[in-house]
Amino acid sequence: MQYQAIGTIHTPYTEATGSPYQPVETEERTDRSFCIELDELYIDGLERLDSFDYLYVLYHIDRVKPSRCLRVTPSWTGGKITVGVFASRSPIRPNPIGLSVVRIFSIEANRVYTSPLDVFDGTPVLDIKPYIKDLDTKNEANYGWIDELPDRDHLILHIKGIPHGY
Repeated sequence: MQYQAIGTIHTPYTEATGSPYQPVETEERTDRSFCIELDELYIDGLERLDSFDYLYVLYHIDRVKPSRCLRVTPSWTGGKITVGVFASRSPIRPNPIGLSVVRIFSIEANRVYTSPLDVFDGTPVLDIKPYIKDLDTKNEANYGWIDELPDRDHLILHIKGIPHGY
């Protein structure tokens, strides 16, 4: 199985500065720090994407080595719990494929300007897809094993990337 990148994600995050665990949504539509730059070959695929508010971004997690380890300890739990990799959103996975949902701010030529993405600058894009209201929203979704943690509410702030006092 082989995939070809269709473009590159641009963010202010580097390996030296780190990136957040999840995208942190802002309404700063003038912030042009976050952008998906598609190869010119794919520009026609952007037609009418601007009619949507959000999109899925699938990307290759190119700075983390794939792992055969099937148990992970999410860093935001403070080492309190170990879960199966498929019960986590850890970037260390058998296949280094990442998924983020971001707001579309604007589209100019082959560049899609978005709300913040939780990836390093230069990350290869595999695909983008529109996020469609009702089709992609599951109101009955829950927090799974996170509901069992004693400091659940505090940890959910970490999961959502919401700044808060410790």
